[in-house]
Amino acid sequence: MLSLRLPRLLRVDQMPQVFHEQGILFGYRHPQSSAIACVLSLFQMTNETLNIWTHLLPFWFFLWKSVTRFYGTDIQHDSYSWPLLVYMGTSCVYPLVSSCAHTFSSMSQKARHICYFLDYGAVNLFSLGSAIAYFAYVFPDALMHTRFHDCYLSVAVLNTIFSTGLACYSRFLETQGSRLYKLLRVLAFAYPYIWVSLPVLYRLFLLPGDSALSEATLYHQKHTAMTLLASFFYSAHLPERLAPGRFDYIGHSHQLFHVCVVMATHLQMEAITLDKNVRKESLLIASKPLSLAQLVGAILLNLLFSLSNVICFSAALYRVPEPKGHQKEL
Repeated sequence: MLSLRLPRLLRVDQMPQVFHEQGILFGYRHPQSSAIACVLSLFQMTNETLNIWTHLLPFWFFLWKSVTRFYGTDIQHDSYSWPLLVYMGTSCVYPLVSSCAHTFSSMSQKARHICYFLDYGAVNLFSLGSAIAYFAYVFPDALMHTRFHDCYLSVAVLNTIFSTGLACYSRFLETQGSRLYKLLRVLAFAYPYIWVSLPVLYRLFLLPGDSALSEATLYHQKHTAMTLLASFFYSAHLPERLAPGRFDYIGHSHQLFHVCVVMATHLQMEAITLDKNVRKESLLIASKPLSLAQLVGAILLNLLFSLSNVICFSAALYRVPEPKGHQKEL
């Protein structure tokens, strides 16, 4: 009978330094795994398995929500729904790319970096999708037609481009042993999120009693709280930092981070949809819907420059020698 042999797992001291995760001691895949071995590892309990599934399953869930949300809608002629369509699309892209990055990141040291370069680009594409949806549906009336409103999307595009580059650069600092890499990576994602969230923060802190916005605002509050919790898990490396080896397979911080991010996205989806439906009449009076040219232009600029970042940093990997002394005999 044909039988498939699952890949052998390794200890942290058998792995090159670039694969080390703080507080994770066991369950590492071979650092030169084949693509087939990477796919097979989806059905083997490794320290990456739940990282993969906690984004792969939400990808299908968000895809299903996107299809059902627009079923029966005349998208071609309903320009008011275009920003939501863009947002839902980017909500599907980032978990899919993330799950692929975690799946194939053990093929080699360079492949690991390139996988996460693409992951950073996908996260920033989602950030831009959020900005587009906020611009179209979430902006409070008091901020309409202000200088902030006028420059909001343009700055969001620039932020995502710079953020992708900074996050990619942080991986080079990591390979050099610099302690600044984590700070730069957190900063790379924190400041675009803060900019994109300013309209929501304005509503939460300056318009807390607005009854017309109360239901959607409740979801925005939950989304903000869940995002902060996700940021905590991403940066703190808890609980595995306190008990190395105890949370290698289930319950380590990156898994918890993924779960919180997915829940935050779901809450954000509900908040944006409520704002879109409840505020439609007032928003159509206050401002024109974003044109197709504006939407396509913003997405294409992001893709062009973010992919350029990914290509340039990937090419740089082949000009920088890999650190010596980290490869263990396997």
